[in-house]
Amino acid sequence: MRPLDVLRALAVVAIWGINFSVSKFALRQFHPITAMAIRFALVALVLVPWRRLPWGHVRPVLAYSFVLGGLHFPLVFSGLMGCSAAAASVAIQLQVPFASLMAAVFFKDRLGWRRAVGMAAAIAGVGIIAYHPGGTDDPAHLGLVVLAAAAFAFSSIQLKWMPPMDPFTLNGYMALFAVPQLVLMSAVLEDGQWAAIQTAPPAAWASILFMALVSTILAYVLWFPLVQRYAVNQTMPFMLLVPVFGVAGGVVLLGEPLSWHLAAGTLVTIAGVGVVLLRRPRLVTARTAS
Repeated sequence: MRPLDVLRALAVVAIWGINFSVSKFALRQFHPITAMAIRFALVALVLVPWRRLPWGHVRPVLAYSFVLGGLHFPLVFSGLMGCSAAAASVAIQLQVPFASLMAAVFFKDRLGWRRAVGMAAAIAGVGIIAYHPGGTDDPAHLGLVVLAAAAFAFSSIQLKWMPPMDPFTLNGYMALFAVPQLVLMSAVLEDGQWAAIQTAPPAAWASILFMALVSTILAYVLWFPLVQRYAVNQTMPFMLLVPVFGVAGGVVLLGEPLSWHLAAGTLVTIAGVGVVLLRRPRLVTARTAS
């Protein structure tokens, strides 16, 4: 891989890792589902005018939007309300072993003992973070992030059932279809949305803009050419650095404590995910998970 492309890949995983910490600034002002509705409205506003969705693709993208936009992202952001950005960035990596398990169920993919050990290690790493006595992360909220990882994994399975589609069309229309779902969910489950929008400080809006324009759009502008140019086993290992940047972002930007159980859980999870990922990299999709 060319040095410039290595830097591009590092920039992308840094954006996706730091995005967990940046999201915390939005959650200080907005309820989680409201924040997601605004984010995806911006994504759709930027991408949809430049892309046409073939009529035959509408149903699979709509189904995809229910899982990714209506389930995964609300779960991630609801979880972030009660756990650190660092812990969430690690727990979301369980998407990789979950995707491997689902591939075994839906595609009769053989797991093998190495991937089974990797899955167990990844789960154990998150368990170290969640259940350490005196830890600051609420296990219930961290559990929501784990559920979000499972939803993300299923969305990866959905991608394999879809006709080929460029990621900008997919992300744009997924966002467009997710917005009314999120608005309805917010109306039922949250309150004070309009007041939060009217009184939102610059930091909250900057966070929303970062999530929509940088983490969702710019990151794909940088990442997609790499996926096209290089083999999967050259690009996907960079994904292992997302929790590293996630933990670093939580410590630097939010002042989250770097405890021994967080460090140990992160290392164990990365090791486990690494085994699964390097054995079956095609199961990891080139999308942000927060």
